[in-house]
Amino acid sequence: MKLSVIIPVYNEVESIQVILKRVQDTKLADEIVVVDDGSKDGTRDVLASLDGKKGVRIILHEHNKGKGAAVRTGMAAAKGEILIIQDADLEYDPRDFPQLLAPIQEGLADVVYGSRFLGRAHRVTMFWHLVANKMLTLMTNILYNTILTDMETGYKVFRREILNGMVLHANSFDFEPEFTAKILKRKYRIFEVPITFNPRDYTQGKKIKLQDAFAAVWTLIKYRFVE
Repeated sequence: MKLSVIIPVYNEVESIQVILKRVQDTKLADEIVVVDDGSKDGTRDVLASLDGKKGVRIILHEHNKGKGAAVRTGMAAAKGEILIIQDADLEYDPRDFPQLLAPIQEGLADVVYGSRFLGRAHRVTMFWHLVANKMLTLMTNILYNTILTDMETGYKVFRREILNGMVLHANSFDFEPEFTAKILKRKYRIFEVPITFNPRDYTQGKKIKLQDAFAAVWTLIKYRFVE
């Protein structure tokens, strides 16, 4: 099955070439769709030299719209039968691709989440982010009667066909709860697999903020009762 890797990127000039090489080194991606979301730090200059090389396709947003908007643009452009969302900030390791793909390739799952909380190696940092992630996952499980361990994970892998008829609206980090709510309501088979995780902190450019957690709460509640 053809694999498309979608990389939303905003102001990641220090890491974009590194993550592209790591994805390419897996030798699993048939195409890499990079959506630059209005970067202003030189990322776009780097990407201009990479477009069309080694399976890389570059799409530019003229101004910053948010991670969700960039992911939606990438999903619309991707041609693969399986899609992986890969953050550009080096927190997630493409060497986990084989484990993430296996449940779909074996016919066991329609969607796979890479869980940061199932026992693999991870950097120790930012307790309150952990608390927020755990609380949002607990709310997801209560509202949608499931047993996820990591709803907010950036590693989401899925068959393209699950997007048929699904309208996604999120422009920011609320993509994660909106996507999760809609696949749970549609009863798709979801597997979680453990992944390694190397989180960065705000001094290193981390972008998600406290207000994004409140937006996620509202999104989870809203889509429990609509669509």
